[in-house]
Amino acid sequence: MNSVEGLLTQIQGLSSTASDILSLQNVLKQADESLHAESTRLLPFLDQLDPSKHSLGYLYFLEACTAGPVTTESASSFVLIIARFISSCVAEQIRLAPDKFISVCKRFKDQVLLLEEPLRGVAPMLTAVRKLQSSTEHLTTLHPEFLLLCLLAKCYKTGLSILEEDIFEVDQPRDLYLYCYYGGMICIGQKCFRKALELLHNVVTAPMSTINAIAVEAYKKYILVSLIHHGQLSTSLPKYASGVAQRNLKSLCLSYIELANSYNNGKIADLETYVQANMEKFGSDNNLGLVKQVVSSIYKRNIQRLTQTYLTLSLQDIANTVQLNSPKEAEMHVLQMIQDGEIYATINQKDGMVRFLEDPELYKTCEMIEHIDLSIQRLMTLSKKLTVMDELISCDPLYLGKAGRERQRFDFDDFDSVPQRFNI
Repeated sequence: MNSVEGLLTQIQGLSSTASDILSLQNVLKQADESLHAESTRLLPFLDQLDPSKHSLGYLYFLEACTAGPVTTESASSFVLIIARFISSCVAEQIRLAPDKFISVCKRFKDQVLLLEEPLRGVAPMLTAVRKLQSSTEHLTTLHPEFLLLCLLAKCYKTGLSILEEDIFEVDQPRDLYLYCYYGGMICIGQKCFRKALELLHNVVTAPMSTINAIAVEAYKKYILVSLIHHGQLSTSLPKYASGVAQRNLKSLCLSYIELANSYNNGKIADLETYVQANMEKFGSDNNLGLVKQVVSSIYKRNIQRLTQTYLTLSLQDIANTVQLNSPKEAEMHVLQMIQDGEIYATINQKDGMVRFLEDPELYKTCEMIEHIDLSIQRLMTLSKKLTVMDELISCDPLYLGKAGRERQRFDFDDFDSVPQRFNI
């Protein structure tokens, strides 16, 4: 009996109890090199294993099978095999070899992209994320891979399902960068600009020792989304952003900073002229669609400014003030803004007058009270977690050592003398 067949027998015999699986793990680690050496003849052996029972052994065989170069023809069969394995495997077993599972899933992603069928990878990759996660607070290396497939397949709503979860545990810093960057793009696709800003802000302000391409691209989109959502941009980064980001991001995104400055002037003609002059630059960055939304949003901002000054205004006056071509175009903008909840107003089509109203929300409905309560509960949970993390960091030897080295040296005379005896 050769080594592969003997290993197959051991997998079938050591996959019933937890102790057996731990023993099998040691056997598989020792046999890993020989499996890769014979990777070209391992595929038929997979039919003798049940991925729902022999998940760990199946994973080792599958990882070795897919280690070599893959053609389009072989990718078609491997995609089916890996998708079936992801769906059937036992989470407790594959977590014993997370690196193997991640490698297989990344190859699965590469294969569906090779076939130009990213949609086929979305559901299996989401299942893989859930099985690899120790909890919903855990960010795995597969999160960015899943979000990338969602982007390419335009399955934005599916991607949003994991973006709503609070993350407190990260395996690798690069995973966080890509998760927030791809997540921000998915939110932009769904026009969830508030959430997109939050995710892109996390990329820009995350700790970094050197500037990276992900942060630069995220900052470009952060500028554009800020203009669309808030109608303005704060050119200074928060104090907690890394020194590297503070020094480099603005100079690397200068054309976007200048776009924001032109936007803040409120002159639509100047903004459109600047966009036309830099059309090629924005197009090469794949941000032209967002830039066009920025131009469109300036009309909304100018209309919103009118609500702060006037109670009623004619559509003709709005068109003239906001620099629209006609009252009909002004009416379309106002209607869209009312529908999106950006302003509160009524239009009298008989005389072409717009009446601006106050926000009707009185914050006393059951739905609003429930929303506020959920927000308070979430903030309380977050506060508790921050307290625990602060305590852990304050006891960490590496942190204490660094803090001790950075602390200024004091002479003995700098301290008040301590009395040896107190009189009570």
